[in-house]
Amino acid sequence: MTKDGLIQKSIKVLFIRGSGVILLFLFSLFLTNYYSAELVGKYDFVRATIMILSGASLVGTNQSIIYYSGLLNSKNSLQSIKKIYLKMLTMTTAICLLLALGYTALTEQFVNELFNKQEAYSLILKSIAALFFYTITMLNIDALRALNKTISSELYRNVFRYTPIFIFSIILYYTQNQQWLIEAFLASFLLLSLMTLAQVGLLFKKLNLPRTNDYNFSYHQIFVRSYPMALSAIAYFIMQSVDIIILTAYEGFESIAYYSVAVKLATVTALALMSVNIVIAPKIAEIYSTNDFEKLNKLINDSARIIFIISIPILIILFVFSNFMLGLFGENYVLAREALLLLLGAQFFSSLCGPGAVYLNMTGKQKKLNTILILGLIINIILNLVLIPIYGIEGAAAATLISMIFWNSLIVATVYRTDRIKTFIS
Repeated sequence: MTKDGLIQKSIKVLFIRGSGVILLFLFSLFLTNYYSAELVGKYDFVRATIMILSGASLVGTNQSIIYYSGLLNSKNSLQSIKKIYLKMLTMTTAICLLLALGYTALTEQFVNELFNKQEAYSLILKSIAALFFYTITMLNIDALRALNKTISSELYRNVFRYTPIFIFSIILYYTQNQQWLIEAFLASFLLLSLMTLAQVGLLFKKLNLPRTNDYNFSYHQIFVRSYPMALSAIAYFIMQSVDIIILTAYEGFESIAYYSVAVKLATVTALALMSVNIVIAPKIAEIYSTNDFEKLNKLINDSARIIFIISIPILIILFVFSNFMLGLFGENYVLAREALLLLLGAQFFSSLCGPGAVYLNMTGKQKKLNTILILGLIINIILNLVLIPIYGIEGAAAATLISMIFWNSLIVATVYRTDRIKTFIS
């Protein structure tokens, strides 16, 4: 992939992701201005819960299917991806069932006391009930990317993913049924899972390549390749959500709503990193399999520069106009300003470090990434437990900043030490 090609494709993905951010921004504005902060906090708790659970139920298949697509493309055998996908579908379905059975073994009193909230058990139960549909949606989104349908994948990930719940929330508001917000959010993934299943199925029917180089991978091979990515994903998802989960035990749902808005605003700055990662992930696996490190180094260097150049203007705007941006969501949301500034610092450092995590995932170094992210997760949880009771949402943001500096630095050092590849801006 040439630098111009990388820029062009990254900009397309960035545009779609930007459209998704605008949609999410409008949706969040609608919720915070027309729904109670307590209900918005419950919604954010459910969203964080299902995100963590999906890390376990996906067992890394959504990441490894990208690896397999790059590998099979390099061997001119992409048609073999269908068998891999079907086995992944079976694996994720079985794990969702196991998680559901495991949760039924817990008592309602135990869960409610653990989170210090009377509705905790029922909120998590609803998340468990919808987990299968959420998991299938996430797997299919990356299956589309594996089938070279990056634009379709990104449309589902960033636009279609929020469209149903936005429409449902408007209908619920005007029919005076706001109490069904969480059920509507979870039901939207039933719709999305059916839509993505239909599109992936049609693409497999059209995938008519010569079978001279057909490859077959066993469940064991797929699991061995996927589970290290699952550990990374679980660690990453928990780091993204554990602050909200711990806040639930110490703060009201209103504080969770304020903090979640700050998180969403700060995450906008990660658009460039995520967009470039989406484009280069299969390419890294493909080039790495040919041992062309000169070409690989150029791809990573170009990617790091693009990430930094796009991220900086967004960071500056959010930093300068932090009060104004938070105020759009409601008067009380300005209380999250200090938390937002700390989270922006975390995203700035991440943008400096480039696409290191995706590099490790796509080059067979998942175990090294796992170790780094698990260490980062442990530090993140400890810091959240120490800082949240004292500083509230600012403590949660500080924990995120410190842990992100820690694990991003380790990733950059690991990539450079093993392959002499600079993922950081230089």
